[in-house]
Amino acid sequence: MVDQPGSWTEEPQGGRRPTSHERLSGRPWDASYTDGPAPWDIGEPQPAVVRLAAAEVFSGAVLDAGCGTGDNALHLAARGLRPLGIDVAATAVSIAREHAAARALDAEFLVADALRLDLLGRTFDTVLDCALFHALDDEERREYVTSLASVTEPGAKLTVDAVGTDASGTQSKPARVRDRIR
Repeated sequence: MVDQPGSWTEEPQGGRRPTSHERLSGRPWDASYTDGPAPWDIGEPQPAVVRLAAAEVFSGAVLDAGCGTGDNALHLAARGLRPLGIDVAATAVSIAREHAAARALDAEFLVADALRLDLLGRTFDTVLDCALFHALDDEERREYVTSLASVTEPGAKLTVDAVGTDASGTQSKPARVRDRIR
């Protein structure tokens, strides 16, 4: 999409520049949540997150990067963890906060940019990325990895649940990767 005069892309939201997804779609991430559930919102934690939580993969301070409406973070909170969910979509964060309050769960949700996690002023032992990485272009992915490194200590765990593409650009089956950041 080419920026048109008067389009939202001329004024970055919250001081951040629009992501490649936002530029291509012509809509901010927040718009995905204003007319009902986002297409990727299944109304419950992702099955992969449930399995990993049962295997006690998540521990310590947990960051849910790109948390959306918070289903994954809330599942972790129900298991006794105190996750921080961040998303650039203020509407999604508001919904996540409402769900946490309604269920009396101790989870924190902030509007924040995953490409500038250093601004959180915190570090994390475990990071969950469920469908954020694959929504970024190559340059943003490099920024994201640098951003993740700024909020994790050596030995921190990173869990990524993403949809990939093959060499032709065709969407492949979901790639579930659990690895160490450093």
